[in-house]
Amino acid sequence: MIENIFNLSDNIRYVAIYKNGQLESKVRPNIAGASSSESDRYEELLVNPTLLKLASQRGNIDCGGLDYILVRYGNFFQFILPQSWGHVSICIEPGADPIQIGTRVKSLIDGVS
Repeated sequence: MIENIFNLSDNIRYVAIYKNGQLESKVRPNIAGASSSESDRYEELLVNPTLLKLASQRGNIDCGGLDYILVRYGNFFQFILPQSWGHVSICIEPGADPIQIGTRVKSLIDGVS
């Protein structure tokens, strides 16, 4: 699945799949301004699940649920797609269209799930 996601766009820098408590991730080589692998690991295990829980609970009150979370860090976008089994997290180049890429990722994941 990770390679299929990378194949969607050259602007995808990093892909992580956190499924049923297991984390699998891969970074495209030679990326400028990339975060450390240890930092990425904690983001996927702690930060993103917490953001998804908070935003999902808020979204379920009266906003129609949660489709995804998009964060703009200084060096990149982070697109986080909730799934019943965990989440998919994609790091996207800052000059790319994260909504367009995220929509393609969501379509791919929805077709597999």
